[in-house]
Amino acid sequence: MELEATFPKITTHVLQEMKLKQEKIAMLTAYDFSMARILDQAGIDIILVGDSASNVMSGHKTTLPITLNDMIYHASSVMRAVKRALVVVDLPFGTYQGDSKEALHSAIRIMKESGANAVKLEGGEEIHESVERILTAGIPVMGHLGLTPQSIHKFGTYVVRATEEDEARKLVHDAHILEEAGCFALILEKIPAKLAGEVTKKVKIPIIGIGAGNQVDGQVLVLHDMLGITQEFSPRFLRRYHNLSEEIKGSVKAYISDVKSVDFPNEREQY
Repeated sequence: MELEATFPKITTHVLQEMKLKQEKIAMLTAYDFSMARILDQAGIDIILVGDSASNVMSGHKTTLPITLNDMIYHASSVMRAVKRALVVVDLPFGTYQGDSKEALHSAIRIMKESGANAVKLEGGEEIHESVERILTAGIPVMGHLGLTPQSIHKFGTYVVRATEEDEARKLVHDAHILEEAGCFALILEKIPAKLAGEVTKKVKIPIIGIGAGNQVDGQVLVLHDMLGITQEFSPRFLRRYHNLSEEIKGSVKAYISDVKSVDFPNEREQY
């Protein structure tokens, strides 16, 4: 029997059980009520209200511009739709780096105002104090290592991370630090599959990968990317399960044609 049938609501405890039973964890992003309801009804395990909303919802080139108020708005919309999935919300850039008190304040606002289940922070040893302070309030924390988009100006590129020995060693070190601090899970983004597999074996908490191979405990993708709504972003790790961009365009063109030819509405579609 799968865990979904045993546990109607996914919790951090359920995720830990899934790792122990070697049942893979499926995670996707969502930013609004309608999409979140579809994902939840489909049986997704985790919904990430990601700061990627800055890109796919607002049209920014990076995740940096999105604000805490924006994230609370998106998270609140998602929470109204979800009954089963665990909902994790990104703390946006500038709300936790270098100031653990600000991190706690930001996390509390997200939890109180949206009703979310957990928050996610990018970084390793440098955010250790923020993670610990947030956890003192009883707020579950998910970590994020490897390619961390909020640090894009530091990296200067979105290339694969931790390919060199020093950076790989630091990533393993950071994973252990975040686990010991109390994170319930980690995301590893765009790192070598072998390294991701090693981390997955060395830590006891679930490891979710994005561009980190198949030796991890689960996978996450940006919903708009995997459905083909966005077309500009095509990294090797992205599998497109649909081409909704073209399907939606086709539907809109058909609607325009029907309106202009007075085919819509027809006799059956009016009162």
